Amino acid sequence: MKSRVLITGGVGTIGSELVHRLLEKKDSVVCVFDSHEDGLFRLDQQYASHPNKENLRIFLGDVRDSERVHRAMKGVDEVFHCAALKHVYLSEYNPFDVIKTNIDGVTNVINSSINQGVKKVVFTSSDKAVNPTSAMGASKLLGERLIIAANSQVGKSATKFSCVRFGNVLNSKGSVLQIFERQISQNQPLTITSVDMTRYFISMAEAMELCLFASEHMLGGEIFISNMGATDILSLAKAFCGNRKFDYKLIGEKIGEKLYEELITEVELKRTIKFNNRFVVLPDFSSPSFSVGMSDYQEKYANCEKITKIMRSDSDVIDYPSLCELIERVRN
Repeated sequence: MKSRVLITGGVGTIGSELVHRLLEKKDSVVCVFDSHEDGLFRLDQQYASHPNKENLRIFLGDVRDSERVHRAMKGVDEVFHCAALKHVYLSEYNPFDVIKTNIDGVTNVINSSINQGVKKVVFTSSDKAVNPTSAMGASKLLGERLIIAANSQVGKSATKFSCVRFGNVLNSKGSVLQIFERQISQNQPLTITSVDMTRYFISMAEAMELCLFASEHMLGGEIFISNMGATDILSLAKAFCGNRKFDYKLIGEKIGEKLYEELITEVELKRTIKFNNRFVVLPDFSSPSFSVGMSDYQEKYANCEKITKIMRSDSDVIDYPSLCELIERVRN
């Protein structure tokens, strides 16, 4: 019998790529849940002649609507919760909507998953959840906390909840590379916030691998993080343009932004390990919000290397040839 997988935010960058990956596997019914009607229509048309089209289900709905989420979860085995408001500066001007989608939406997914007996829930988060300075980052932090705490709220249900934490996904919708591409095509100078601004970057393929890795290995309560490199924005622009000459102008940081990002907090450092070349933040078993026993975690993550230093994007900068290689992989 085929498993049934629900992807919230299924027409977004991460969600739609997960749809593609899971349809290719042939062993899952893939349910796409999104509030974007036109996006759902286009996705349905995209797979009209796909050999596994019979495995695709299209659900129009909003994660803010608890009843609709509950109905969408019926018979679902696994959830990838990707629906979110993600743009930092837009979220600063619309924080009440951020709460409804990024926090209330997470709560609805948690409650419905438990009530419908879903086996696994993977929540897609961001490095902006680490010591946040924006409404979006703060909402992702609280989303992570809710997801982790949900493991203690399941009662007799077997539902497990874990997180993945991304850096900036290169060439995703609205990302800096797409902005650069548009500016180059219009013969405009590239907009650089600050020559001192650094970010962690991850390719779409690496983001997908992280999601599927978390789904395969999760015990519940972990935060899975890719071993990512970072770069400053001006170097990213140079690598993107290659041999092409370009002009740029400094526009300053947008509201809510900070000059560097971090992958883990100081508090998380003491329980972060390296596992299969990825970082895993283990649950805090002393927390009253996490009462699951330790023995399974001790067995699974035994002999893993412990992380001893805080990871910041201004100190984890990759060399220029590696950056060019990453850009080339993303383009192909």
